[in-house]
Amino acid sequence: MLIAAVRSLATYLAVSVYVLFAAPIGMALAVALRSKNILYILGHAGVGVGFATSGIAFRVAGREHLPLDRSAVYCSNHQSNIDPPVLFEALHPRMHILYKAELDALPLLARAFRMGGFIPVDRRHKEAAMRSIDAGAASIRAGNSFLIFPEGTRSKTAELLPFKKGGFIMAIKAGAPIVPVAVQGGRDAMRKGSWIIRPVTVSIRVGEPIETTGYTVEDRGRVIDIVRERIAALIAQGPVVD
Repeated sequence: MLIAAVRSLATYLAVSVYVLFAAPIGMALAVALRSKNILYILGHAGVGVGFATSGIAFRVAGREHLPLDRSAVYCSNHQSNIDPPVLFEALHPRMHILYKAELDALPLLARAFRMGGFIPVDRRHKEAAMRSIDAGAASIRAGNSFLIFPEGTRSKTAELLPFKKGGFIMAIKAGAPIVPVAVQGGRDAMRKGSWIIRPVTVSIRVGEPIETTGYTVEDRGRVIDIVRERIAALIAQGPVVD
């Protein structure tokens, strides 16, 4: 536990220092070059710093299902705070994320998020949340891919929590495929309520994309059921092994 605590503190320090220096430089270059590519390059480098310091690694099965030639909505279960950076690194070189508006309390990080095309969602206010969903659909139609965690929070067990509808409405409005993703092992790395990060190998399974063409917003319940069944089936396959 002592080694894990020391390593965790080193990870938080390394990532904080990296963000403190890299974020302003990245944002300045993004404005000067009129391109957000630099933010993604620096973002992936920052994730790499965190993983190298903490000892986090990952394995992916189903890479052939990743639709990297078109925009899509990647839909994953959620076990740990480790999940977002792992999937950001593993699934797509320019993954956009719908993130909780509470993170806007971190002004430097929030500014970088917004410049990178990430979209905050305030679930406490329905109208604001729907504006975010509409903005996400427009971004997808412009060619960007998004990662969503429809459970809305981390599950304390292997059971999937009820899925929220917003991300599915976004995918249907954009006519984008939904890619089911199952992530396992993150809970062993970082348990809910704990700040300790343990070195583990996270397992990621990617399923075949589910087309939303032909569905309407009124069909969102059916789409949710299909995606939920696919993710549950991927989880049931167990962790990815070499």
